[in-house]
Formats: sequence, C-alpha cells, structure tokens
Amino acid sequence: MFTSHQRSRVWGKSEITLPPHYAAFVNGIAVHSMDFDDTWHPATHPSGAVLPALLALAETLPSQPSGLDLLLAFNVGIEVQGRLMRFSREAYNIPERFHPPSVVGVMGSAAASAKLLGLSPVECANALAIAASSAGAPLANAATQTKPLHIGNAARKGLEAAQLAQMGLEGNPAILDLNCGFGVYYRDYSPSAMTTPASSDFKWILEDQDVAFKRIPAHLGMHWVVDAALAARAKLENTVRNFDLSQIRHVTLRVPPSKYVDCPFPATEHQARHSFQFNAASALLDNKVTVSSFSEVQINRPDLKELLSKVKVETPKDNQPSFDKMYCEVEMETDQGQRYVARCDTFYGHWRKPLSQKDLVEKFSVNASSVLSTEGVEGVIEVTGNIERVRECSILGSYLRMTSSQHEQFYSTRS
Repeated sequence: MFTSHQRSRVWGKSEITLPPHYAAFVNGIAVHSMDFDDTWHPATHPSGAVLPALLALAETLPSQPSGLDLLLAFNVGIEVQGRLMRFSREAYNIPERFHPPSVVGVMGSAAASAKLLGLSPVECANALAIAASSAGAPLANAATQTKPLHIGNAARKGLEAAQLAQMGLEGNPAILDLNCGFGVYYRDYSPSAMTTPASSDFKWILEDQDVAFKRIPAHLGMHWVVDAALAARAKLENTVRNFDLSQIRHVTLRVPPSKYVDCPFPATEHQARHSFQFNAASALLDNKVTVSSFSEVQINRPDLKELLSKVKVETPKDNQPSFDKMYCEVEMETDQGQRYVARCDTFYGHWRKPLSQKDLVEKFSVNASSVLSTEGVEGVIEVTGNIERVRECSILGSYLRMTSSQHEQFYSTRS
C-alpha cells in the first residue's frame, strides 16, 4: 500500500498527483486551512475528513464508483461521527481537550472508505479499530498552523485504516465499547447498541441535525459575536451620525466560557480566527468581516489595536458553551456615557437559520474562483447538485483540478 504507484489528484493543482493517502492528507488540510468548513452539533467539522479520503480512493478503484456510491459512502462517514458523539454529553459542548475532527473524523473517514471499498462487517469493525489508534489531537494546537493538519491526518489515517483492514490487519472488535478504547476521548462516554430498523424506516442523523455553513473564515463562535457587533454598530449609527469609533470608551463582550477562543491580542491569522475580541473589533471598525480581515496588514492596524485595548470579556453563567445554546452580546459605551447593546442568539448560517441555496453557491463561487477556472467552479456546482445521477464520481475530482490561468501563473513564478 505504501509503495503503491496509484495516484490521486491534489485539488486546485492541475498537474500534481500523489499516492491516495497523501492526496487525502493534503486536500484535508486545504479544507480546514482557513477554518471555513462546515460545523456540526455535537461540535465537529464533519465533511473535511471524509470527502478528501473518498475522492482520493475513488480515483484508484478498478471500477469507478457512481455519484450515488460516493454520496452513500459520504453519508456513512458523517453518520458514524454523529452516532459516536451522541454517546457523550461532553461532546455537545465547545471542546476543551481534543479537537473533535481528530477524534471522530478519522472514524468517519475509515467508515466511509470501508463502505466505498465494499468491506465485510468484520473488516469494517477492524477498520474502525485501526483508525481509533490514530485518533486524538490536543486542542492546545488550535489557533496555530498545526490545527488544519488534524483534518488532513484524519482523512489520511481513516483511509489507511480501511485499506489495512482490507489487507487483513485486525484490531480489537470491541474498540467502541470500552472505556480504554474509544472511551478515552470522552469523560462520560456511554455507548449503546444501535437499533436495526427496517431499511424503509432508517433515518440519517443529518435529517434531524443539519450543519452550519460559515460566512466568515473563523471559528464558529465568532459568527455570533460578529453579528452582535454589527447590530450594535447599526444602533449607534442610527443615533449618532458620523460617529468616530475612537470615542468608544469600553466594549464588553458577553460570550460563553472557552479558553481557546479567548485571544485578546492576536498576532497571527490563526489566532485572529479564534478571537472573540478580534472579530468583534473588526466588525465594529469595518462594518464587516471578510477573508481579507485576517491578513497580516489588517491584524496589525493601529486603530484596530487601539480598539482591542478597550475590549473586555464577560462569561455570564447562563451562556452555555454549546453551539446549540450559546449567545453573544456586545455592549459599547461612549465617552459621553451612551450605551449601545445588541445580542445574537442565532447567526445566519446556523442550522436554525440556514444559508439559502443562493448564498451557499455564491460563497463557494466567490472563494473557489480564486483558484479554479470558471469551468471548474461551474462544474463542481453542477455535479454536486446532481450527484445522484452522476455516472462516475471521478468527474468531481476533474473539475477540482481545473485551475485558473492566473493561479497557475502565480505558483509557477513562486517556484
């Protein structure tokens, strides 16, 4: 397996191919590199560890899977993650110890890959057992360049686990039932047997619990504070015309407790993506938060740093560290003693207030067009919108490598 001559595509790189598990690794990193990928409840990024593994694997199979084959395997990978997290109440909260995709993501990748490979039930159990030995990455590496590697490793190691199981490697078949097995990742892990309903009665977790799609490339919690900050600024502008933000005396953020997204003065883009303070201040200063907000130039602006020095964080007891229950409140106090308060309970893009299909497609188009050609962007949209009817899923990978000439020229000059 590790000396294989099989090759899989690297997305956004028209000429680069790698062995399948390395392609899954690189593409998985790309998915999470800007913290712009989907987020689920209980808390994890479900897609990033699964899709890169499946597309890398699909390219190497002797018989090309259909779009429906890909979709079913993808849903299996998501379902396994959702079921494992529901064995723990701890998993429902903003994480404290492990980065969730590194725990359940590798299991989802293994399950999805096993499905696409057509493994037997015994082989599937072995794939999960093997994958469990590669699970877990410390949350201390959040807000660093290492965090995206968690997704890449989950995609790669899950794919490897399924391939090793196919070759006959065995693991503990009870890995999911033991506190010294998968239970090491959750303090209150309590697994239960899965009921086996008739096929017509089966219901995917995704049918009851949708994902959140981010509007800004940052930790999900930042979306609440950005929307609250924008609303507070609008209240101020409606009251005081041509107000100078330098006249703000204090900004108070009321957010849920979470140490790894409490970064008062971020110095890097990854820290900024995990900073309640930075995202609130950027929204107040610019009346928006965009991809460019996290550039080095924007982070180091003197007026932004001045505003950051006026921000303090409070964690009310009723503000629970859960993406399903949290809220963010922003209060501004001016030098004249005026106060402007706004609160966000559900941001646009959350599963309770999902993005419209139009806005979701626009988000993809705007961001993907910086790398892919127009044909590539439109092709991905067309294929994913009709995936059940696609004869060979490899066409999706073909569109993902159709780069724009400007992108290719940029990287050729750098190399």
